[in-house]
Amino acid sequence: MDAELFPRTRSEIASGAVHVPDWLDAREQRGLLDACRDWARPPAGLRTVRTPGGGTMTARQVCLGRHWYPYGYARTVVDGDGAPVKPFPGWFGELGRRAVTDALGADAARGAAYDIALVNFYDGDARMGMHRDSDEESDAPVVSLSLGDSCVFRFGSTATRNRPWTDVELRSGDLFVFGGPSRLAYHGVPRVHAGTAPPELGLAGRLNITLRVSGP
Repeated sequence: MDAELFPRTRSEIASGAVHVPDWLDAREQRGLLDACRDWARPPAGLRTVRTPGGGTMTARQVCLGRHWYPYGYARTVVDGDGAPVKPFPGWFGELGRRAVTDALGADAARGAAYDIALVNFYDGDARMGMHRDSDEESDAPVVSLSLGDSCVFRFGSTATRNRPWTDVELRSGDLFVFGGPSRLAYHGVPRVHAGTAPPELGLAGRLNITLRVSGP
């Protein structure tokens, strides 16, 4: 929005979970979008994720560094075209550490060697159910970056998928980091606000990029 009664400011949603609005400027958003478009091309490109129960996720996904599938990691797209997963670029690791430093402080970023990225694409009808990012062996903070359409990001507790939770509006360029006591908190995306992306970005839909550390 061009003008708001109350400007958006950094907020701690829970212990170790911080929302930083407008963390990526317009140039950084365009550069990241261009990279996502390259990664989405086959082989090992954007795919529909199938769940063990036979259903499909409505958000489509491409992975870097290691390929995520329910519920583990592989070096190839084992549930897709079988191609080797695309490499995780070194500059992404630097971006992740900078994000954690800005959100949680330098101590939280120390030693965090980010090596996995999950890029999820949401159209206006896509959703993400409440889940935990628990397939990594590392407890390093998860870094979440948003591009395109705004969404409702629901952040809950480590104990249950149900209430209590906090709903946060994530817009293009926003950063959300969760680590420490909130590292294994349940979270999801119950709604995407179609048509809210910055027009100059040239993206219809929402891209969410999460950076993670696989561990030993």
